[in-house]
This record gives sequence, structure tokens and C-alpha cells, in this order.
Amino acid sequence: MFKALTQVPRVLPPFAARRRASSAATRGRTLADQVAVITGSTKGIGFSIARRLAQDGAHVVISSRKQQNVDQAVAELRKEGLSVTGTVCHVGKTEDQHKLVATALEHCGAVDFLVCVAGVNPMVGSTLGSSEQVWDKVLNVNVKAPALLLSQLLPYMEKREGSSVILVSSAGVYSPHAMLGVYNVSKTALLGLTKTLAAELAPKNIRVNCLMPGVIETDFSQLFEGPNLWNHIKVFYGVQRLGRPEDCAGIVSFLCSPDASYITGESIVVAGFSPRL
Repeated sequence: MFKALTQVPRVLPPFAARRRASSAATRGRTLADQVAVITGSTKGIGFSIARRLAQDGAHVVISSRKQQNVDQAVAELRKEGLSVTGTVCHVGKTEDQHKLVATALEHCGAVDFLVCVAGVNPMVGSTLGSSEQVWDKVLNVNVKAPALLLSQLLPYMEKREGSSVILVSSAGVYSPHAMLGVYNVSKTALLGLTKTLAAELAPKNIRVNCLMPGVIETDFSQLFEGPNLWNHIKVFYGVQRLGRPEDCAGIVSFLCSPDASYITGESIVVAGFSPRL
């Protein structure tokens, strides 16, 4: 299957037409004519990243588990004149990973950036109280899937100049919530994956960095809702507000851009405060 895909031209006419239409909507076009694949990108942080990379000139391939969400996200971004396509992808399923790769190559012919936002947390509870099924699901989706997806995209990314990978972890790694045990472990593992892949892929001129959001106003942050939430977190926050998805998007665009060409293996906290030295 994938042998045939290597014959696809780099950019096919439908995307070229949308690129021309999007010129008025882009701000600096620092990522012009480059292609970004983003998992978990129909809502929240992932959607804001998709919008920003498209505004900066990239052709964006978005994905999530539900067709309805993909259709809505694609339609909204295209209304803004942005160059985007999408497909359903449950990153924990091998066949869906193949479909995401095939979609990117069919519509764009190449891939420059991979941004892994998709994550799962099926249980709020203690680490030692989690079942084997919970462990397997969390580690499969949050840690193993990004590595396996990158392994499929690597042959195409290494042919490009200055490719970039961004893994999305969590600032909670440095101050873990006791009831997010397995999730915390998975997000900590992404720091190790970032460091390892950065060293492994540096000779191929592929940079790997990690975004670490704090509490951002998304569906996931509703896990923390309660009358004492703000009173609790404002003790730690230097910036006295919750984060917004847009707060993460510019950092990812920067990490994909030539301005970050000498940055790899780094983890950047976007949390309104610094949880480390």
C-alpha cells in the first residue's frame, strides 16, 4: 500500500487552490508550503494549534476519533480561508494511523511537522488502584501511539528540510495530581521520549520538542472543576488566569519555524507559572 503512496506528487492541485485562497487569512506565512499532521486537533489545544499553523501558511491535516468533529473543524477552518483537510483517526489503532498517513500523502505529498496532541485519561483515581486495562489504554494512546505514528511518517519527513515533532505532555508532570496517577506517568514518559527521539533524529535534521500545558480551558480541564479550584491554583500561578488553547498555539508555530532551528530535546511549560528551576 505505502509503496504506491511514494509516487504521489508533493502538492496536488486541490491543496494548491486552497493555498491561494488562504493567502489573505495568513499572518506571516513563516510555514508556507509546509505540511503539518496534528492528532487530537478538532477541539481545544489541538484545534488552536491547527488554526495557528494554517494561519502561518502550513497545509494542515487534522484528525480525531469522530467524523462529525472532523467535518465541523475542517468546515470552520476552510471558512476562514485556511488550507486544511482531515480524517478520522483513533491514534491507538494501527489501521487509523495508516489512514492518517495516507491522507496526508494523498492531499499534500509530504509531511514536515507532526504534532501529537491526542491523549486519553479513562480513570480519575489512584495509580495503584488502576486496572491493567487502564494502564494499557493510557500508555498505548499517550506514549506508544506517537512513537509508532512518527515511525510511519519518518521516511517522508527526513526527505524535507528542517522537519519538527512536538509531543504534548503536561505541566502536571512537575506537580502531579494524586488522582491522575496513570495519566501523570504517561505524560512523564513523554519527556523521556522527547529526549530520546531528539538524540536519535538530530542527524536527520529532525527536531523533537515537548509542549507542557498547565490548566487550560478545555473539555479535559473540567475534571478539575469545583468551588475551590481557582483558590487552589492561584497560589501557584504568576499569571492570575486560567490558560486558553491559543496560549499554546504560538509556541508550537515557533517550534516548527526556522527561528527554532537550533532547539531540540526541550520541554516548554505553558502554565502561567514555572514549576521548575
